[in-house]
Amino acid sequence: MDLSIPDMTCGHCSRSVTAAVKALDPKAEVAVDLSTRRARVETSAPAPAVIAALAEVGFDATPV
Repeated sequence: MDLSIPDMTCGHCSRSVTAAVKALDPKAEVAVDLSTRRARVETSAPAPAVIAALAEVGFDATPV
């Protein structure tokens, strides 16, 4: 899934997003692009669960 994460602006943000997804699904693949503030997430977890996990660490994410 591709997610827009407007508040993701730095390396720390990128690591936080990756860690939140990996906590939900340790086998997930997360590719972050800070220049577009998007993340591509390959996971078996449903999109609402991923979005909720990101919200828990302070990031609003929407599918694109």
